Amino acid sequence: MSSKYSRRLRLFAAPIAVISLVLAGCGGDSEVEAKSNALGSSNDINPKSRDEVRDGGHLRLAITGFPATFNPHHVDSDADGAEVQDWTLPGPVNGNAAGELTINRDFFADIELTGTAPQRIVYTINPKAVWSDGSPITWEDMAAQAEALSGRNTAYQVAATQGYSRIEKVERGVDDRQAIVTFTKHYAEWRGLFSQLMPKEVNASPQTFDDLARSTPVKSAGPFMITSVDRGQQRIVLSRNPKWWGETPKLETVTYSVLDWSARLGALQNNELDAITVSGIEEVKTAKNSPGILVRRASAPANSHITFNGAPGSILEDPRLRVAISKAIDRQSIVSAIQNGIVIDPKPINNHVYLIGQKGYQDNSAVVSYDPAAAARMLDELGWKLNGEFREKDGRQLVLRDVMFQQDSWLQMAQIVQQNLAQVGVKLVIEAYPGNNLFTEVIDPGNFDLTQFSWSRSAFPLGALPQIYSYDPANWQSNKGHIGSPELNALIEQVISELDPEKAIELANQADRMIFELGHSLPMSQSSGNVAVRDNLANYGAFGIASIDYTSVGFQK
Repeated sequence: MSSKYSRRLRLFAAPIAVISLVLAGCGGDSEVEAKSNALGSSNDINPKSRDEVRDGGHLRLAITGFPATFNPHHVDSDADGAEVQDWTLPGPVNGNAAGELTINRDFFADIELTGTAPQRIVYTINPKAVWSDGSPITWEDMAAQAEALSGRNTAYQVAATQGYSRIEKVERGVDDRQAIVTFTKHYAEWRGLFSQLMPKEVNASPQTFDDLARSTPVKSAGPFMITSVDRGQQRIVLSRNPKWWGETPKLETVTYSVLDWSARLGALQNNELDAITVSGIEEVKTAKNSPGILVRRASAPANSHITFNGAPGSILEDPRLRVAISKAIDRQSIVSAIQNGIVIDPKPINNHVYLIGQKGYQDNSAVVSYDPAAAARMLDELGWKLNGEFREKDGRQLVLRDVMFQQDSWLQMAQIVQQNLAQVGVKLVIEAYPGNNLFTEVIDPGNFDLTQFSWSRSAFPLGALPQIYSYDPANWQSNKGHIGSPELNALIEQVISELDPEKAIELANQADRMIFELGHSLPMSQSSGNVAVRDNLANYGAFGIASIDYTSVGFQK
């Protein structure tokens, strides 16, 4: 059997500092074919049978920043850390390019919903499944993770609690290899629970949750394991896990190096990397015209956006002001500039929950539709009056700080926003920071008025609702702007309790409209998913929303 798992199947979204689409001022030409940007039922990974892939080989990849922790459920974890960990940790399900789910038999012999009053799930763990130190994976690992991520003990600094907060208990089944999970309330996306399962030692206490996997992993259970963490060289090496019980991985090692985004394409051309995300028409053309390199494409489950800081005392505390600012931003112009020549008829994403092409997607953004005249009127009504070039209220000038990763794409996007806001008398100050510690030292402490980054999404779209949009001052999770309402909380509760998929979609879109009305954040563009790869790399590339079969990735014979 082969291990398929990916962050695309995590219950929660992960923040990404970089943007995978660079703003380009020119149009496409015949060298690059524009494609639809909707999630589809296929992907582009150069699929090859195991017999066609050579044994051995060293895959070289890049990340933007060194992981702040090797605990993917910690609030300090981000998409780079999650990507590295994907090769090494258990997950309950596999997903194909259409988002259809099946049990991951490497880790679970069976997963069965056995009751709905109360909701109860029986997990039967594969009897061969062991941690990298040889100890068995048991119900106790699942019980410890469920308790740590439940939110009952707020000393656990978790990225998200959804699903786990609704678990009443995890009990031993017929033996240590079976877990019986009973819920206090229904949970719609129960299939995504226990993704990236961590060993019980990490979840034993708030201190171990915070510290045990902070600088190096404790142990893992995937086809690969992390064997070298070199902070000086900013490099992480994964090697085959000798305790792995499934198909032997084709690759011998995988190396992740921290590399500035602007240096990635050159590193690929110089045979220092084997795959990178490429952006914009010029990068795609350059990669496509480079010897030995191909560009693979499938719309990726990620989107860029602007989050507003609405915390008490912030300049954007009033939701009416946030909506006015949103209406002054021309998202269509930004997305057209970003995806011109790559995406057919590029459109901004108009939903916080569902991606374009995902079942449930609809446009709920009418309240923030681009209308600078209406935005100016709203600002006047709120008492922000023009005084010269910019607006003032009670002697305070309407100056907003826009914080982002130091990358040309984000800066150019910010410059368009800056021009838009200047037209209605709002001054935008652009502040760019290196990728390392952007979230932990700048965004998470609330040192911004606007911030630009991307969310990595998954096949479990509802999981983002409680994680990003619930309002709980005792546990903000990933609600970076500290914006929400009791009414939205109540609606989110309805969504994630609904076991009828169609009803859940209807409720989720009601919640999405409320998120827009609160001026929580402003979705921008969906990733077009361009990945430049070495031309002999097999079973790797643009995965879309599908799982990755890590044992089959390698180089063609």
